[in-house]
Amino acid sequence: MSIPDVPAYAGEREHTEGPRGRRVGLWHVLALGSLTAVGPISTDMYVPALPDLARDLQSSMAMAQATLTVGIVGLALGQLVVGPLSDARGRRMPLIVGGAIFAVVSLLCAVVPSIELLLAMRLLQGLAGAAGMVVALAMARDLYAGAALARCIGMLMAVNSLAPIVAPVLGGQLLRVVSWRGVFVAIGAAGLLLLALACTLGETMPPERRQRGGYRAIGRTLRMLAADRRFVACVLVSSFAFAAGIIIISASPFVLQSVYGLSAQQFSVALGVNALGLAAMAQTSGRLAGRVPPQRLLLWGALGIFAGACWLLVSVLSGIGLLGVLSALFVITGSLGLVAPNALALALADVDPETAGLASAVLGMLQLSVGALAAPLVGLASGASPLPMALAIALCGAATLVVALRAAAGARSPGAV
Repeated sequence: MSIPDVPAYAGEREHTEGPRGRRVGLWHVLALGSLTAVGPISTDMYVPALPDLARDLQSSMAMAQATLTVGIVGLALGQLVVGPLSDARGRRMPLIVGGAIFAVVSLLCAVVPSIELLLAMRLLQGLAGAAGMVVALAMARDLYAGAALARCIGMLMAVNSLAPIVAPVLGGQLLRVVSWRGVFVAIGAAGLLLLALACTLGETMPPERRQRGGYRAIGRTLRMLAADRRFVACVLVSSFAFAAGIIIISASPFVLQSVYGLSAQQFSVALGVNALGLAAMAQTSGRLAGRVPPQRLLLWGALGIFAGACWLLVSVLSGIGLLGVLSALFVITGSLGLVAPNALALALADVDPETAGLASAVLGMLQLSVGALAAPLVGLASGASPLPMALAIALCGAATLVVALRAAAGARSPGAV
């Protein structure tokens, strides 16, 4: 299968640095990358505790997995609220308010007496945590354009990827001395640190550039985004790829611990190693930005996800065992490090900075929604078998590759994606 030769995207031809000639700043990368890590922090840190959580709250595996799903739904829906709000009111205020609510609700998760209340708190936690994810990307678009934007997002992903490395390992080690409730206390403490970081950032959306017109303006922007074939293609590619990642996060604790016999600590290390691969590939993507077309990097990542998904299915069906499953999950997760930053950069390349908040929100919402729909279905079907997880990831991998190939092929003709 050959990769179509694709041209550089418009923004890359016009810019080699930021919109005012600025290079990507280290502080911007560290601060914004940390804020985008709200999602991994709020999920990956307590993933090793899911089996214990289910037993303690006397719930089923599917209900325990649903706490992940509702948190992801909250992250998705919250972006649709915070994104347009940040376009109209500025970036800083929604970021700080959302961070404060996230920290408080995370601490409340630690004291809930039932699975039903935990589901409600996780939804609120996701709604508030969405502020860091969507506003950080909008700030990056405010500050950079073209190849500098692609480089910045790649570096953001590299910083962001530290959270999936550290969070599950820290969560697994915390389980040695505290229950799953103590893990949520740690998530709340991390939220307070991110809130303090948000307070140090300045406003990147001056009043004269803010969006006016209320819901009518939002409707016009949504219609414009829906008509942008590049944007839609990138949203679909990243959505299917993220769905594979979300299925891994939600199903692998039960598969690797219940089927293959890993302890919570061993599982947390395996999850951290996978995230290390994602960080390495995101860093590689950032270094290659401006030298290799982002469409090509996106295709390489899509091919990696598809290849890893096929190897996972073969490993499960043939009975190769734990080594085959772990190596496949590593390839899939690492390949996300190529897909995610380049899909984001391509999607936002031609978006006006004044509507970057809404565009980031739509992208993030759809990314998370596909996985949020797939994860509970996999949980209901899994039981004691890894096959439903492998089949679902294989479908996501195939869809990722098909859409990426069609998008790249379309980019060869004028006016296409």
